Amino acid sequence: MAVDGTWNITMSTPMGERNATLTVASSGGTLTGTQGADGNSGEIFDGTVNGDDVAWKISITNPMPLTLTFTGKVAGDAISGEMGIGPMGSFPFKGTRA
Repeated sequence: MAVDGTWNITMSTPMGERNATLTVASSGGTLTGTQGADGNSGEIFDGTVNGDDVAWKISITNPMPLTLTFTGKVAGDAISGEMGIGPMGSFPFKGTRA
């Protein structure tokens, strides 16, 4: 699938730009993998893929415990979309294939 592989993503957040590495694989409509930033890594969950549309969630503890909700589109070697941070709203993310 188009999304499979490793991505270097940049998230625009209230605390400035944050970089992360996303490694994913798709099977049917399910997306699995890991996302890591600042030396911390975790399993993504609730991942879906439908054509070029992708979505996943990751729980983080730094700088505070939150669940980040990503929705985006893959276009060749680029990925972009929105990252929801619960009550803080949604912020853009973008990335390129590593």
